[in-house]
Amino acid sequence: MVLLRLDSLALSRSRFALSPFAQAMASMMLLCRPCVHPWLADWHGRHHTAFRARLDADPFARGLVMLVSSTKYLPDHVTLPPMGGMGTTLDSELAEVAKVPDDQVRPSMERTLAHSWEDHDLSWLTGHSWAARTAAFVREVWAEQLAADWPRQRMVLERDVTYRAGLLAAYGWPSALDQMSRRSAWVGVDAIRFSDRPGHDRVIGPDGMLFVPVVQPQGTWLCEAPDAPYALVYPARGSGTVVGADPTPGSRRAVGALARLIGAGRAAILRELERPATSSELAAQLDQSLGTIGGHLAVLREAELVVGTRVGRRVVYRRTELGDLLAEGTPSGGGRGTEPTGDHV
Repeated sequence: MVLLRLDSLALSRSRFALSPFAQAMASMMLLCRPCVHPWLADWHGRHHTAFRARLDADPFARGLVMLVSSTKYLPDHVTLPPMGGMGTTLDSELAEVAKVPDDQVRPSMERTLAHSWEDHDLSWLTGHSWAARTAAFVREVWAEQLAADWPRQRMVLERDVTYRAGLLAAYGWPSALDQMSRRSAWVGVDAIRFSDRPGHDRVIGPDGMLFVPVVQPQGTWLCEAPDAPYALVYPARGSGTVVGADPTPGSRRAVGALARLIGAGRAAILRELERPATSSELAAQLDQSLGTIGGHLAVLREAELVVGTRVGRRVVYRRTELGDLLAEGTPSGGGRGTEPTGDHV
């Protein structure tokens, strides 16, 4: 078992962050393989063929992506903690990736190879400047295939952070970290269980930890680098709303019935509140004005279908039990996804 042991100051200084680079890695791990999650089929189908063609044209890129998608240990140069908080940019992360020297990349790739559950070799690891080549490859794939998905992905990631920040404010870190992955759990008074596999514990110092959501159905990994806080990458709630499959005929009928009952605008909000959100997040997600969203929320609150909780300067809305009952059978996009199974250390 691997535990993340937090010192007395770590909890008060831990925080959430976004990482476009981690999102790119998660997306590439999915796109290089056949689709096994039905709710991913539409998104996967849009990108898979072009991405595999890109890999087939570049032995270095193919070797890297196929290896990192089938191992329990990710190489150091693709697991650097994001240092820009919620405003981390891909450019800043790629600049840090490109700096990693070859004499650090090679041994970490060998560890990655040793922990793979498939047969690989490192014959593709030729030439030099491997980290810089990785950064250039990710930049190209991002521009050609992934960038268009990022605004909607970012919205889901921010909603996950909003949800967990609300739990943090009300109940503390153990509740905020609940169900980040199938294996993670709060242990005792000062530790987080990261993995059930054998390994050495990490001690989280006074700089605290970063918690980094990504849109993917499963898998967590730990980012670490000298003079930087550890970062735990985990699957965000609601990933299916970004890359989900089209609604089934049954769910389409249920959605239509709910819209006729309470109005299309209020029905859309009730479905979206499967995951708590602010009025601004709802407005962006549903492409409605803030005033329109506010009016619908007022009616839903009066009907006791939703409630609002203040978290700092924001009000986070969630469905009540009555709201859940009314919305039952009208999924917003399959956002519960698949239970995480593929942790990486």
